[in-house]
Amino acid sequence: MTMKTLALPLAASLATALTLAGGHAQAQSADMEKCFGISLAGANDCAAGPGTSCAGSSTVDYQGNAWTLVAAGTCADIELPAMADGSDRMGSLEALDRDLPPA
Repeated sequence: MTMKTLALPLAASLATALTLAGGHAQAQSADMEKCFGISLAGANDCAAGPGTSCAGSSTVDYQGNAWTLVAAGTCADIELPAMADGSDRMGSLEALDRDLPPA
């Protein structure tokens, strides 16, 4: 299976979460939470670490310091492709130090 094939279900689940949130730029509500490390490059909701502006500013797939709004309680359950070393890649409620763009 290719990374592209694996990314399609993730993109679909993120699109569903955003639709349920009422739009891409909606303010965070009680039933939504920030999930770091799940966004594809250019598809984060806001804040992608130092030197970036806001929505769509992530430059690396699954960038650890970029977040996307998801339904509360679902962040850790989002299936992501394994990291290059074979270890699991998971979303987090806090910024991660993995999959960061080169400095």
